[in-house]
Amino acid sequence: MHFELREERPADVPAIHRLNTASFDSDAEARLVDALRANGGLTLSLVAQVSGEIVGHIGFSPVVIEGSSGIAHGVGLAPMAVAPALQRQGIGGRLVAEGLRRLGAAGQPFCVVLGHAEYYPRHGFIRASVRGIRWEKAVPDEVFFVRELTPGGLAGVEGIVRYRPEFEAV
Repeated sequence: MHFELREERPADVPAIHRLNTASFDSDAEARLVDALRANGGLTLSLVAQVSGEIVGHIGFSPVVIEGSSGIAHGVGLAPMAVAPALQRQGIGGRLVAEGLRRLGAAGQPFCVVLGHAEYYPRHGFIRASVRGIRWEKAVPDEVFFVRELTPGGLAGVEGIVRYRPEFEAV
C-alpha cells in the first residue's frame, strides 16, 4: 500500500481527531492531541495519508526527566493511531521511524513511550528501567521505554519522567 507521510496541517485537525477517536476505546487521546496542539505542546505531529485521507497520526510532545544530576529535556511519543481497517500494514511503523528520524535530526536527545512490550523494542526502544528511568505513575516495567535519538543523548540521564500537564486529563 502506498501512503504519504507529512507534518500535520491546520486542515487535518478534524480528521486527526476522528482518527484518534476511532482508534481508541474513548476520545481521550483525541482530546489530548487537541489540548497539546492548542497549548503549543506538539513538538512534532505527523500524518499518514492514502488517496487524500488521513489514515495514521503520531504525536510527540516535550517531557523532562528529573534526577539527581538535574533535569533532562526530551520528547514523549503519544499517541499513535492508525485507522482500524489499515492496522498491521506498516503505517504505524513508518510513522514511528520517520518521527524518530526527524526528531534526532532536530537534536532531540531521547524519546520515551508507554506502549506495547513487543512493538517498541522493534524500533530501538529499551526498557527505561535499564537506564534508571521511570514514569511518575506506576506502570509495569515492561511497557515503559526510552530510546536515545542523538549520540550521548542519555548520558548521565536517570530519574522520573514527567509529561506535560495535558496528559493529566486522559
